[in-house]
Amino acid sequence: MASSRSRWLSSLLVIALLAVAGGAWWHFRDYFQPPPAQRLPLDGCDLQKQACRRALPGGGTLEFSITPRPIPLVAPLKLRVRLEGVEARRVEVDFAGLNMNMGYNRPRLKRAGAGVFEGEGYLPVCIRRHMEWEAQVLLYLRHRVLAVPFRFDTYKN
Repeated sequence: MASSRSRWLSSLLVIALLAVAGGAWWHFRDYFQPPPAQRLPLDGCDLQKQACRRALPGGGTLEFSITPRPIPLVAPLKLRVRLEGVEARRVEVDFAGLNMNMGYNRPRLKRAGAGVFEGEGYLPVCIRRHMEWEAQVLLYLRHRVLAVPFRFDTYKN
């Protein structure tokens, strides 16, 4: 009788662990591998000097800014995305070092009003004096994901 109960409890524990693991995978499935995105081409806008505005395929516009300027390393950055003519469920900014892998750095912005998403991020310190970065704004729309890239450079004194 005790052996039967022990097997039953073991089976219940395995099922519970599988349910927790499945729930965690479902919750974080887009965290490291976002759904396939339509990547827009780069343009010449410099985030170090101004907010950048882009037309989106299918209509609408995106305006993205990072402050303070010049964009510092290892300091809080204010990230702001303003959308017109398009509704996003979620907005993230994926920072990537172009001349050195700087690890995963993708803050999720919070809705701050109609079409406005804001949040904080930071750029890690790098051993290189000059670093090239890409900030890719990920727009999670109703039936697709748009990836809108912006590039900028930082200089360490």
